[in-house]
Amino acid sequence: MTIGSANTRSVKTRSAVSIRALSTSAVAIVAIAVAVSLTGCTSNDSLATQYNNSGNTGNYVSADGSTKTIAAANRGAAVAYSGTTDAGSRVSSTDYLGKVVVLNFWYASCPPCRLESKDLEALNQKYAPKGVVFLGVNKEDTAATAQSFEKSHGVTYPSILDVDSGAVSLAFTTAHAISPNAVPTTLIIDAKGRVAARFSGLITSPSLVGQVIESTMAEK
Repeated sequence: MTIGSANTRSVKTRSAVSIRALSTSAVAIVAIAVAVSLTGCTSNDSLATQYNNSGNTGNYVSADGSTKTIAAANRGAAVAYSGTTDAGSRVSSTDYLGKVVVLNFWYASCPPCRLESKDLEALNQKYAPKGVVFLGVNKEDTAATAQSFEKSHGVTYPSILDVDSGAVSLAFTTAHAISPNAVPTTLIIDAKGRVAARFSGLITSPSLVGQVIESTMAEK
């Protein structure tokens, strides 16, 4: 065997080992990605499972306090609010009596607001045809900024501009209802205009929000 031939075989051997190592690494990376994905799904679904297994009668508080629901018999008075949307339309709580309303408090530069916008729009697409109203309450932005956000994130429902007066946020606070205590906050309003549930912070389980919407819709 010549020296040149030995060197060639050595290079081929090292190349083969490198390829196997890269393949093994690629498989490991894919496995980790799948595991992370499944962990995320499990975490999100666990909130819905916890809610289903709680045996609650409508009064429910999640372990971390981020989700709270109120039984119909224990809800306060209807909350009256009004404002002008980013599209220039005047709206009022009385416009939505008889319908379940999903009210999301947000602003464009809020990172969790950006993260949950896709999930909220998916819920809107699912439940708006069933008569549920989705409405944002923008706490910081101009109409142009709010609409730019909605366009870039595919959000199709309007938002009340609450930056100047804070009147909508104040209405829920002074009415002694479950107030929006963080941004984002999502409130579920029943057909009588009363707060049925509050999701404080980033929505991590859209399926749980959907369950609460459906249970509120089913109320007589």
